[in-house]
Amino acid sequence: MLHTRICDLLGVTHPIILGGMGAGHTAAPLVAAVSNAGGFGTLGVTGLSAASVQEQIGAIRAATDKPFGVNFLLFLIHEAGLTAALECRPPVVSFAWPRPDQDLRPYVQRVHDAGSLAMHMAGEVAEAVRAAAAGVDVIVAQGTEGGGHVGWMASMALVPMVAQAVAPIPVLAAGGIADGRGLAAALALGAEGVLLGTRFLASVESPLHPNFKQAIVRSDGHDTTLSEIPDIASGIVWPGAMARTLRNRFVEQWAGREWALRQQARAAGAALLAARAAGDADHAALFIGQDAGLIDSVVPAAEVIARMVAEAERIIGDRLHPMLRA
Repeated sequence: MLHTRICDLLGVTHPIILGGMGAGHTAAPLVAAVSNAGGFGTLGVTGLSAASVQEQIGAIRAATDKPFGVNFLLFLIHEAGLTAALECRPPVVSFAWPRPDQDLRPYVQRVHDAGSLAMHMAGEVAEAVRAAAAGVDVIVAQGTEGGGHVGWMASMALVPMVAQAVAPIPVLAAGGIADGRGLAAALALGAEGVLLGTRFLASVESPLHPNFKQAIVRSDGHDTTLSEIPDIASGIVWPGAMARTLRNRFVEQWAGREWALRQQARAAGAALLAARAAGDADHAALFIGQDAGLIDSVVPAAEVIARMVAEAERIIGDRLHPMLRA
């Protein structure tokens, strides 16, 4: 059985973590399903009211007695939501996307004072070092292959650079990972485990609309693109991030016409919300990664984890280990 330092630190069987994605991409059933399967579920709570944060954490605890975490986007963090989460004392509180002038240390200290572990996602080595200096317990190195908001460096280069820069803090690899091959590769690059987004979005327990799940299954990964288009339409400026989405009719309508989108942002934003509610995969913003090309079915989260672990173990034991010569 694969067992790394992250398993001991987080109290899990498998070094597989659900990313704390926002905007309805995670919910208590998915978080609990991942944790119950021996992985580590994370709930994205940015934008939730304090009451909703505590309600969701209560729902997770009602569905599992396994460890889980909550995730905040620091540049959008609200005191009431953070306080509500800390009062519930989740095993892990994770952060991502701070503003350049935001001091990470007070947030990490508050997490530790609550008896929780602090995790931080970074798309650059400098950001990872900044988080390490603030005292976080786990760092996620996120490659640009991932869905949603990402930086510019790919996982193959970023993961070993981050692992070397922040040692001995354990590092998780994220971005472009959907199966056991990705898990085995991440371990070879120096990570202690993997954090998944898109693969778990195409799971039975995912709160994503069924049409969006099928769009992931149909994607070949080449049909994703980096742009600012979803953020212009939503009116939210992320600090240094680009958004990787499916290149659908919504994106194609505004590609190269961002100036016009800025003029019509309010109407475009309303249309996005309507498309999301209707399950319109052509006109919604679908935040999926290049690893969608590796996903060919919608299956339970427990099956995702079981397949991934089994495949990684076969690769390491049957393919890589025999390559060693005495």
